[in-house]
Amino acid sequence: MSASDKITSSSASTGTIHIDPTGFVKLGSQLPVLANTLTKAVHELGLSLSETQQRTLLLYLDQLFLWNKAYNLTAITDPEEALIKHVIDCLAIITHLPSGSLLDIGTGAGLPAVIIAICQPERQCTALDSNQKKIRFIKQISSELGLSNMQPIASRIEAHEASYEVVTSRAFASLIDFVDVAQPRLADNGHLCAMKGKAPNEEELQALDSDWHIKTIKLKVPRLHDSRHLIELSRKNV
Repeated sequence: MSASDKITSSSASTGTIHIDPTGFVKLGSQLPVLANTLTKAVHELGLSLSETQQRTLLLYLDQLFLWNKAYNLTAITDPEEALIKHVIDCLAIITHLPSGSLLDIGTGAGLPAVIIAICQPERQCTALDSNQKKIRFIKQISSELGLSNMQPIASRIEAHEASYEVVTSRAFASLIDFVDVAQPRLADNGHLCAMKGKAPNEEELQALDSDWHIKTIKLKVPRLHDSRHLIELSRKNV
């Protein structure tokens, strides 16, 4: 039995899960609180995640903190804040993603690619980043967490040649820049999905309107009070 499978019984009536702490290094005594926060968020987002998947998400968070100093993965030092701003933030897009093979550009520590791979084991996910150290981290945790559907690649997007049905990003400051670099990697009838804080402004929408159908989805991320949106784009005249 792998570490990610070691789960004790859950309580449907209380909405809590009780996770075996075996294999966790950094979360320690905070694990029960974090597990309950995650379970409530999963319920609020309407996701159907098994206890094994929820435990794997928490193991990812544990590994993020374990290797943070070596790989410079996050500036957040509080586990609950990281759970909300990294893991739950990425969970909020899951139900809105079109189906198909996925490329995550500028994935960093694997956000949202690793989160998607854990939640949707049937989807092939590619995590792309030019930072070799961060890709080494994703390779390591993909092996430890048993993510056979995850392919980490250290490369700039301009040097990557495969095509995908869904292309995501959480890191691009400009929606126009994201579309510019992502569209060559998009398969016919594919979708670009950009995670953003604020909704696109009128200038961005007008610049893209002639070539793209644009759908702006306002997200409600549990426990997060900041604005979040998912911008979904598909080509016109395909």
